[in-house]
Amino acid sequence: MIVAFSISPSAGDDTGGVSAAVAEAVRVVRASGLPNETNAMFTNIEGEWDEVMAVVKQAVDAVAAVSPRVSLVLKADIRPGFTGQLAAKVQRIDAALSQ
Repeated sequence: MIVAFSISPSAGDDTGGVSAAVAEAVRVVRASGLPNETNAMFTNIEGEWDEVMAVVKQAVDAVAAVSPRVSLVLKADIRPGFTGQLAAKVQRIDAALSQ
């Protein structure tokens, strides 16, 4: 499965930014060893349900450590029997565009 999620502290900090808290969440994802990528809006992670959801929870916990309120948006592509789709889905679109 692929999960795309966005996580952010909902309560402001003294500097008004959320970058440091989001960076801690992304650090958790990258340390997981699961295939992942981060873009301007979401972090995508691929793996089995239990391992992906455990990483999402750890990322939420990392943000919750610095904020009393956390916002989480999550979208999942659940497709049993398929792996490597984080890159393969993009490759299929690139191939279609090159025709």
